[in-house]
Amino acid sequence: MSKKPLAEIAKDMAGIDIAILSTHTDNGEIANRPMSNNGDVAYDGTSYYFAYEQTRTVSDIQRNPKVALGFSSEAGLFSKGIYVAVEGTAELIRDKAVLRQHWTSDLDKWFDNGIDTPGIVLIKVKANRVTYWKGREEGEIAL
Repeated sequence: MSKKPLAEIAKDMAGIDIAILSTHTDNGEIANRPMSNNGDVAYDGTSYYFAYEQTRTVSDIQRNPKVALGFSSEAGLFSKGIYVAVEGTAELIRDKAVLRQHWTSDLDKWFDNGIDTPGIVLIKVKANRVTYWKGREEGEIAL
């Protein structure tokens, strides 16, 4: 198993906007949903996603902050895509100063009043372990 540094994996992840965020539901099932990185794709082991307070995503995280993220880049006939699985811990942030740091104008189509949208929350996912596959190469990074 390969042991690349996270910075090298992050280069391969640049440009991946959508991640699949997996949480644990109240009945023990696993729920998955696509989440946008909001252009915040210089991956350093921490990811940020905006959501509404009243969503199942947020209630799942409040109950159990252990989450997973899945990233995938396009693989073409002559190029190797990368697939990345992240296990981590989620934190819910409501501090408007922190929300402002991660806000991009693309989010305006989802949140009418920007960071002043009622019920907006920022989900911060701090990775504990990153596993990756690129062609025949695979590896794991513990953080």
